Amino acid sequence: MIDLQDIKQRFAIIGNAPALNRAIEVAVQVAPTDLSVLITGESGVGKEVFPQIIHHFSARKHGKYIAVNCGAIPEGTIDSELFGHVKGSFTGALSDRKGYFEVADGGTIFLDEVGELPLSTQVRLLRVLEAGEFMKVGSSEVLKTNVRVVAATNMNIPKAISEGKFREDLYYRLNTVPVMVPPLRERRDDIILLFRKFAHDFAERYRMPALRLDDEARNVLVSFPWPGNIRQLKNITEQISIIEHERNIDAMTMRGYLPHFHEHPLPAIYNKPEEKTFSSEREILYQVLFDMKRDMTDLKKLVHDLLQHDGQNTSQVQDENARIIRKLHSENGFENEAEPKRSYPVPPYGNIPGPQVNIQDDIIEDTEEFVEESLSLEEKEKELIQKALGKYNGKRKNAAKELGISERTLYRKIKEYNIN
Repeated sequence: MIDLQDIKQRFAIIGNAPALNRAIEVAVQVAPTDLSVLITGESGVGKEVFPQIIHHFSARKHGKYIAVNCGAIPEGTIDSELFGHVKGSFTGALSDRKGYFEVADGGTIFLDEVGELPLSTQVRLLRVLEAGEFMKVGSSEVLKTNVRVVAATNMNIPKAISEGKFREDLYYRLNTVPVMVPPLRERRDDIILLFRKFAHDFAERYRMPALRLDDEARNVLVSFPWPGNIRQLKNITEQISIIEHERNIDAMTMRGYLPHFHEHPLPAIYNKPEEKTFSSEREILYQVLFDMKRDMTDLKKLVHDLLQHDGQNTSQVQDENARIIRKLHSENGFENEAEPKRSYPVPPYGNIPGPQVNIQDDIIEDTEEFVEESLSLEEKEKELIQKALGKYNGKRKNAAKELGISERTLYRKIKEYNIN
């Protein structure tokens, strides 16, 4: 029989909401097994306490418990942190290092914000979950580990899978037993209890009387949606405890600390404009090159039409050219600039006195040939990198800043293209 009150007291859990009690019960029931657990819930709901419950009630409670915030570790070092590295595997690797999976052998690892892991690291993690095997960075030796993995995230994992940011097989491997922590807005009866607990804690810390709420202030507190959940409630309670001299808090005072407070919020319809996102620096570079080629093609077509018509049907040519120029303006973000005016007619080249320009067919053919030329994106990327390195005398940091990419990415591309 699970004693919920004893567990809540031991792990400082405040509240009696049915969804919260259910999450605690699932955590305790799955603890004696070695199944992987995925804890989901919004930011600030207190997900970090559930891995501690699982570890405490498991057979591994005498082993190590390591909590890792995956979102706080840079992408370039996350593999080394989790799996370790050998001496000389990368710049700065002056000695061998044990990773968390080696150190926590026989214990539990809590991977917070697991949705932030790079795809390459997700592959390594999947192998640990399936076979208990891993390799250090820069080593080919397969090592064994016996670690219980508990993960947590506030990310919409199914959406991340559809966008190619999270591996589907890893999701099902982690989500053997799901634990859903409810948001604070679904625990209305617990809000006053939490406020009293925080107010008492801050009163002891800052040596002042505890806050007290009148009935209207309680209604304001309970009706607020709390997008930041328990973390936001604790933060606001601390603000009021420090700033307000009056210990009796009324509704007006409480509203002053709640951002964008509305007792009866109305649904808002917002049509988000379409925006294009890029998952890598290479995609950005490719898009820039394609845009440049399209703009040059349109400009060449404009010049070609001027030369071909040679003063004939100038009105029609002018309208077409104005359309092309307007198109270029709109694509490059100059919608607010004045459009080309028809007060500047196309010069009638055939009527200009003096020596006439003999337009050869090969000029036109050259123009057409340029329009249909194909660009090698890799060559263009390599050329831009070489120019940037030459501009800064080989200094990769300055060159990376000029190109708008990270120094790590630039170093990888230098090796990929074998640039001296």
